[in-house]
Amino acid sequence: MSVPDDFQPVGRPLAGGGHEARAALLHGGRAVAPRTGFAASAARAPNVAALDLGTNNCRLLIARASGDGFRVVDAFSRIVRLGEGLAATGALSAAAMARTIEALKVCAGKIEQRQAATGRYVATEACRQAANCADFLARVQTETGISLEIISAAEEARLVVTGCMPLLHRHIPYAIVFDIGGGSTEIVWLRHDRDAYTRPQILGSISLPFGVVTFTERFGGIEVTPAIYRAMVVEAEAALAPFERAYRIRARVDAGEVQMLGSSGTVTTLAGVHLALPRYIRAVVDGSSLTFAQIAAVSGHLAGLDIAGRAASPCVGRERADLVLSGCAILDAICATWPVGRLRVADRGIREGILFDLIQDCGGG
Repeated sequence: MSVPDDFQPVGRPLAGGGHEARAALLHGGRAVAPRTGFAASAARAPNVAALDLGTNNCRLLIARASGDGFRVVDAFSRIVRLGEGLAATGALSAAAMARTIEALKVCAGKIEQRQAATGRYVATEACRQAANCADFLARVQTETGISLEIISAAEEARLVVTGCMPLLHRHIPYAIVFDIGGGSTEIVWLRHDRDAYTRPQILGSISLPFGVVTFTERFGGIEVTPAIYRAMVVEAEAALAPFERAYRIRARVDAGEVQMLGSSGTVTTLAGVHLALPRYIRAVVDGSSLTFAQIAAVSGHLAGLDIAGRAASPCVGRERADLVLSGCAILDAICATWPVGRLRVADRGIREGILFDLIQDCGGG
């Protein structure tokens, strides 16, 4: 399977359904989807929707089966910072919930407009942790019609691997796949078969209880001194050590049997900065590679800028300027723990994993 290199919406808006149809498609779930039609042409294949609500971002993809993969029909992404203040209070703030619900209303409109036959709408770390998450989910259902599913860290890791599978090199038997999120960092250790259509075997996974939002709130993101940056790296390295001891990944790395793939805003941002893009271009970034020396150079460059300088970088921007160094520190720890030497960059993950699942379940994969 492969994912198209462009995320540009294609096709014309479709007429929306009635209230009952809208409620059904926004509820999600795989049983709604028809079991026929996916083997036909992309023009007749039904649309399916995947929504990923994380600690920092709300992302939606709507796609239809096309060949051995899928074609994106519509997409949406917005930084909502749902988990802002969560580490300190244990609850989602009123402002964060309001921002997120506004973004989810946009998603609901797109799902209805594109007449998605089925979908899966998932929430991750912020909703796993928040004491008031049940109230938030009820508000989302009432105000947007979307029924969110809180998934486990293990399911999150599986979806990331499924979504990134097309970027794995078939002739390198092992892989470290990671996703530096807003509130957690997922690390997956897997064995990859040479058969491109066989899903990798997940040998182990871990969800670290920090990401770019939580580290930024704890350590600060405006003025990050070398000492603060090093403290973040040290903490992340200590959290990775038990996973390394359990699976002895370093020995496989030393034998040249391991590839590394990163799915997160951190790695895509670093790739965009390294490539000196005048604006972020997904088709250029997704599937690109960074050597560890290039990662160190870009991280060092960003660390040497003040907050205004980071915000002025077109691939960082104002909304990520205070978060990017926390992500760099976590990435530095991953690279130091497992010195593979090169990282494959993935601008894909949970949503693509959901889409692959839905399409296969409906007979199209």
